[in-house]
Amino acid sequence: MAEAADFQGASASPARRWLRRTGALLAGAPLLAGLLQLPAAATAEAAGQESSQTAAGTGSVSVAVNSLSPSAPSEGDTVTVSGTVTNNGKQTVTGAHVDLQVGPPLGTRSAIDTLAKKSDDLQGPSGEKVGGKYTEKFSALTPGVAQPFSISVPADKLDLGRDGVYQLAVALSGETTAQPWDQVLGVQRTFLPWQPEEAGTSTKTTFLWPLVSGAHMAAETGSNEQQTPVFRDDELAQEIAPGGRLDQMVSLGKGLDVTWVIDPDLLASVDAMTRSYQVRVADGTTTPGKNQELAKHWLAELQQAVTGEEIAALPFGDPDLASLAHNGTNVTGSLNHLKEATDVADDTVNTILHVKPSTDFVWPVDGAIDPSIVKVATSAGADKVITRSDSLQDNLSYTPSAARPIGGGTTAVVADSRMSTAFQGDLTKASASTLAVQRFLAQSLTLGLQTGKQRSVVVAPQRMPSVSQAQAMAEAVGALQVGNWSESQDLTAAAKAKPDPSANTKVPSASAYPSSLRKRELPRAAFEQIARTQAKLDKFQVILTRQSRVVTPFGRAMNREMSTSWRGRGVAAVGYRDGIESYLNGLIDGVKLIQKSETKLSGRSAMIPVTVQNNLVQGVEHLELRLTSKNPTRLKIGGDAYEEQRVTVNGGHAQSVKFTTSANANGRAEVVAQLYTEDGQKYGAPVTFDVRVTEVTPTVMLVIGGGVLLLVLAGFRMYTHRKRAAAREAAEDEAAEDETTEADDEVDESQGRADAPRNPEDSGARLEEESEAESRADAPEQPSDPASDTAAESADPSGTGERVDR
Repeated sequence: MAEAADFQGASASPARRWLRRTGALLAGAPLLAGLLQLPAAATAEAAGQESSQTAAGTGSVSVAVNSLSPSAPSEGDTVTVSGTVTNNGKQTVTGAHVDLQVGPPLGTRSAIDTLAKKSDDLQGPSGEKVGGKYTEKFSALTPGVAQPFSISVPADKLDLGRDGVYQLAVALSGETTAQPWDQVLGVQRTFLPWQPEEAGTSTKTTFLWPLVSGAHMAAETGSNEQQTPVFRDDELAQEIAPGGRLDQMVSLGKGLDVTWVIDPDLLASVDAMTRSYQVRVADGTTTPGKNQELAKHWLAELQQAVTGEEIAALPFGDPDLASLAHNGTNVTGSLNHLKEATDVADDTVNTILHVKPSTDFVWPVDGAIDPSIVKVATSAGADKVITRSDSLQDNLSYTPSAARPIGGGTTAVVADSRMSTAFQGDLTKASASTLAVQRFLAQSLTLGLQTGKQRSVVVAPQRMPSVSQAQAMAEAVGALQVGNWSESQDLTAAAKAKPDPSANTKVPSASAYPSSLRKRELPRAAFEQIARTQAKLDKFQVILTRQSRVVTPFGRAMNREMSTSWRGRGVAAVGYRDGIESYLNGLIDGVKLIQKSETKLSGRSAMIPVTVQNNLVQGVEHLELRLTSKNPTRLKIGGDAYEEQRVTVNGGHAQSVKFTTSANANGRAEVVAQLYTEDGQKYGAPVTFDVRVTEVTPTVMLVIGGGVLLLVLAGFRMYTHRKRAAAREAAEDEAAEDETTEADDEVDESQGRADAPRNPEDSGARLEEESEAESRADAPEQPSDPASDTAAESADPSGTGERVDR
C-alpha cells in the first residue's frame, strides 16, 4: 500500500543542528586529509582492524526500555526513560554509560514499521545525543548481570521540532579489555510522538474492547427443576478470578472510552455460575461448582464498566463466519444456527447487563473477508461487517476513514491493520510492551498528520488478548485519550461516518483469502455432524411434554460447536461435538421398548402386552406403538397384519400396551413392535419376538369330533328304544278311548323332543368357545409383561441430565 512521502519542512531548531553537523564536518576535514596521505598498506590495515573491532563488540550488551513516561509528552513535560542493560559478553565492560539519542522525525507509517524491525540494530541510525548531565554511568558491567537505569530529561532539551514521530534511541557505550576504546555496545530504539498542542483536525478513533472466551458449558443439565448446568471444565473461573484474563479485561477497560464487543455466551456462562452448577472432572464424574461469589462479583464489575458505553453483541457463541461460508453453507440448517445465534444475542445481553446492545455488527476472524463471507455474515440480519485494511486494501497515499459501502446496503467497517495488530505477540516483558505502546501511538499520530481532513479510524485487536496484551492495550488507549491529536468515537458513529469517495469498496475475491486462515477453519464434517445432531433433536423434541428443557440447552450447545474459538483446536472441537451428540443419543435411548422373549399363545385369541419404558424426568406423548405380524395368515394383530395404539408415558415410568391377537394355525409367527412419532417417523430400535401357537392342533379337533359322534349315537339309540316301546303299548291298548290315546301321543311327542340328540354343529361350537375361554384363563404370564403402568424402579435421586438413572 502506497503512502505519502516524508513530511516537508525543517526542524524547529535548524540553526543549531546545521551548526553541529557543519562543525563535525569541518573538524574531520584535516583528519581526512591526513588519512589520504597515509600509505595504502597502512590504510588497509587500519580498516581491517576497525572492522574486526566493530564485529566483536556488536550486540554484546542488550538494552531494554521498560518504560517511557509520558508516552506522548507535551511542552513542559519531563520525559523519563527507564530500563535495564545486560552484559551478554564474556568480558567486563568498563567506562559504561547510557545516553539518549533523538533522531529525525519519521515521515511515513512504513518508516515506523521499518525502524521497529531494526530496533536493536547497531548499524541503524541513532540520531544525536542529548548529552550533558542526561546520561547515566556505570563503573563496570559484569557479564550476565542486569543493571537498571533511569534518565529524566525535560522535553525542551530534546530539540524536538515540528509535530511528528521522532526516533528515540537508548544506547549503551563502553570498552572492554580486548577493545579498549569507547564504542556503542548495545542500543534500543523506540518512538516518541510529539504533538505539544491540540491538533487543528483530530482523528476520531474507535477502539474495540473484546470480551470473548471459549466454549465452557456442555448441553447436559441436571434433572432437577432448575436444570443445573454442567461445565466441561473450571477454566472460566480461572479467567474471571482476580488477575485472570477476563478479570483484567474488565478492570482495565473500566474508565476507558471504548466500544465493548461481547460474546453473549460468555455472559450466559458466567451468569449460570452465579447459581448452583456442576463441573466435570477428569474421571468423567461431576462435582459441585464453588465459584458463585466470584461470578457475581465479575458480573457486577462488568455492569459498572459498561454503564454509558456502547456494547456490540456478537452472535451467541461467536460463530466462525468464514468457516461457515467456505464449508457449511451447503449443509442443511447451518445458516439457521447463525440466525438463532443472532436472535438470542440481544435478549441475553439485555437480561444480564441491563443494557441494550447493538446487533448490527459481525466480526470475521482477523477481519478477513471475501464475497461468500460477506453474504453469510449479513444473512442473519447484520448489515455492518468489521474487516481490516490488510483485507480490503487501498492504493492511496493516506489512510481513509473506516466506513465503506460495499453494496447491498452493507457497510464494511475497515479497521486499521497496523494499529489493530500492534499488541500481538509476547508482551510479557516490559520492554516489548513499551515498544508496542509507543509504536501504536506513533502510527496513530502519523496517520493523523497525513492530511488536513478529519477521519474516523477503527482499531480491532485480537479476540482474546492475554493479560500482558490487555495491559499494553489499556496503556495505549489511555495515552491516546489524553493526547492532543485524537478523540474517542463509538463504533456505531464510525460506521455512519461519511465514506471517503476514493477508498476501495470492492470486496476481495475468494482466492485472496489468506491460506493461513483457511487451514485453521472448521471442516465440512463439523457442520455435517451439527446437522446430524439437529436432525436427532428435531425428532426427539416432538415427543416431549416440556420441550424447552432439551431444545434450549442443545440449541446453545450447537451454537458453541460453530465457535471461532475452535480454530487451531481441531481435536478439542471434535471431542466437544462428539460429547454433545453422545449425550443426545443417551436421552433418545431413554424412551424405548422393553425386550420380549418368546410368547406362547394357548388359544385362538389372546392379548399380547408390549412395554414402553420412559427413563426421562419428563413425560412423553405423541408416540404411536405399532405391532406387526410377519405371518398374518397364521397370526393376526387386531384382525389385520398390524395394529397401532397411542402411547403416553409419565417421566420415570413404564407403560404396557396390550394388543388383541387371533391365531388361525399352530406354529411360530414373528412379531415386530416399533415406536413411531405422529408424523410417521420411526423412533428408536424395534423389538422383534416370536409368538408360538400351541393349542389349535389336529388331535384336539379329533377329540372334539369323537365326543360329538358319541352324543349323536346315544341320542339315536334312546330314540329308537322309546319308539318300539310305544308301538307295543299301542297294540295292547287298541281298545282304549280316543282321548286317552291322543293324550298318550302328545306325551310321547313331547318326550321325543326332549330326548332328541343335539345338533352336532351347535355342540362343537360351544365346546370350542369353552376351550378358548379356559385357555385364556390358564395362559401363563410372560416375564416381560408388567402391569399397564409401572413406576420408576429406583427411588434414588436422579443424576445430572434429562435422563433418569437406573
